[in-house]
Amino acid sequence: MKVIIQRVSEASVSVTGQTAGCIGAGLMLLAGIAADDTREKLRPMAEKIANMRIFPDESGRFHYSLLDTKGGVLVVPQFTLFADTSKGRRPEFFGAMKPPLAEELFAAFCWEFSLLGISPVEKGVFGAEMHVALVNHGPVTIIVEN
Repeated sequence: MKVIIQRVSEASVSVTGQTAGCIGAGLMLLAGIAADDTREKLRPMAEKIANMRIFPDESGRFHYSLLDTKGGVLVVPQFTLFADTSKGRRPEFFGAMKPPLAEELFAAFCWEFSLLGISPVEKGVFGAEMHVALVNHGPVTIIVEN
């Protein structure tokens, strides 16, 4: 699993002009499910992200987590994180899990944040062409893999 974390002041995702999800301050996650991922990887990844201290204290140091700040999370499915660009000019995505299992694991990953007490948990639409808008706070962008 690969996740790109972006600390945001606000973020939203829309499909065909309709808002699918939006949050205020919190984290926007681009989440890719690898071909060999399992359900057992979801909880540790969600816990790692929810507890990552990337929100500033009064002196500007990274001291608080998403759980501390009571921020929201917007999770966007992103199979293109597994792009293999080593050959030719067209990326290949063999490292990404195929639907419908990937969709099931994506939904379960989103649910893990709810189980950790994070609210709201918003998400993009699996398999859809989406438009993502965000105001990156910092900017802070971090890549995590498991």
